[in-house]
Amino acid sequence: MTDFDYDLFVIGAGSGGVRASRIAASHGARVAVAEEFRIGGTCVIRGCVPKKLLVYGSHFAHGLHDAAQYGWTIDGARFDWATLRDFVARDVDRLEKAYTSTLDSNKVEHFAERAVVAGPNAVRLASGREISAKVILIAVGAWPVMPEIDGAEHCITSNEVFHLPELPTRVVIQGAGYIALEFAGIFNALGSHVTVVNRSDRILRGYDEDLTDRLLPIMQARGIEFGFNRPIRKVEKRADGSLLVHAGGGDPIPADAVMVATGRKPKTDGLGLESAGVALGHNGAIPVNEFGQTSCPSIYAVGDVTDRVQLTPVAIREGHAFADTVFGANLRSVSYDHIPSAVFSQPPLAAVGLTEAQARAVHGQVKVFSSDFRPMQNMFSVVAERGYYKLVVDPLTDVVLGVHMIGPDAPEILQAAAIAVKAGLTKADFDATVALHPSMAEELVLMR
Repeated sequence: MTDFDYDLFVIGAGSGGVRASRIAASHGARVAVAEEFRIGGTCVIRGCVPKKLLVYGSHFAHGLHDAAQYGWTIDGARFDWATLRDFVARDVDRLEKAYTSTLDSNKVEHFAERAVVAGPNAVRLASGREISAKVILIAVGAWPVMPEIDGAEHCITSNEVFHLPELPTRVVIQGAGYIALEFAGIFNALGSHVTVVNRSDRILRGYDEDLTDRLLPIMQARGIEFGFNRPIRKVEKRADGSLLVHAGGGDPIPADAVMVATGRKPKTDGLGLESAGVALGHNGAIPVNEFGQTSCPSIYAVGDVTDRVQLTPVAIREGHAFADTVFGANLRSVSYDHIPSAVFSQPPLAAVGLTEAQARAVHGQVKVFSSDFRPMQNMFSVVAERGYYKLVVDPLTDVVLGVHMIGPDAPEILQAAAIAVKAGLTKADFDATVALHPSMAEELVLMR
């Protein structure tokens, strides 16, 4: 490997790239990484971490609203967007320093500039310097998709939403996936009037319909308006600086901010992959084999840029497995079965395994067990929101094929349930477990 400047050069210092860099270095490889924006990637800098902090901040609105039911009197409560925004920004700064420290402590050299592929064993930095590497890893992630509409320049995405100078009074969000619905809940709780518009008539495709059918009316009851079959056609900026959104065939919608959350695509544009003969798939994704290797043997890819499963924990596992395989003499691949996921909507939902529809398609007949209940903490709320848990079970083996939940703390509870599903436990195993009372989680073992 001494014929090259580095054993491994990583393009992209997000969760997958940082993990791959650290583990490869621990195996003795000489590693460098280039990042054109900030170390930490989408999740840490402008994704799930700062977004979850906004979710936490917005939850206080519900608590304050219900405080009187608990016997509390809170006078003069008000919300200041700049305080929350700046707190989140400071925590992002802290995390970026932590990720940078991880690279430094593992003796990974990092370049704060864009890098592109210049050949099977070469990368070119924005400064013009060309660097050779025995192995190149692409870990540049994905980027929000902005539709080609008139006035797109007046819209924001999940990249810019964390830096709004003030809280918008009226927000229009296009999309009905997890990013759209999470920010709809955040803005609604903080006091904005929120309208969600979507080109179809469904929300959260891929999740069990029993969950989404319950989430929609709850969000509507909280004051969020939905316009289905109404994709944005045009966004006008008016003389007073406000916006007018033309969506579908309905009346224009006045707004102070328009957020587009219609998906993310692999960030491979202009990356120079053609110089190394790396084939691209649908939407610019990089096809790889089970070990992350591309059509060019010396170039690998992990994370969202491969468009397999766009989740941070998956990217981290892929990066770790890549480093162990290529530099640790330990051939490893990642299993994509039974990956838990959550939507931090308000209320949140979480799931692992097969939906009822998926299970019927694979197994034919299935058994379904469910619990429809009012969570104890909602007893003090003036809004009688209910929780719902669902088990999908193979009738022949009794194995639990899927767990689906909506209600307070559903993501926190589901993580433990995901272990059971991954382990192939049966409904009888759930039934044999003593309930933890009083809790919402006990509903998982009380379904009969």
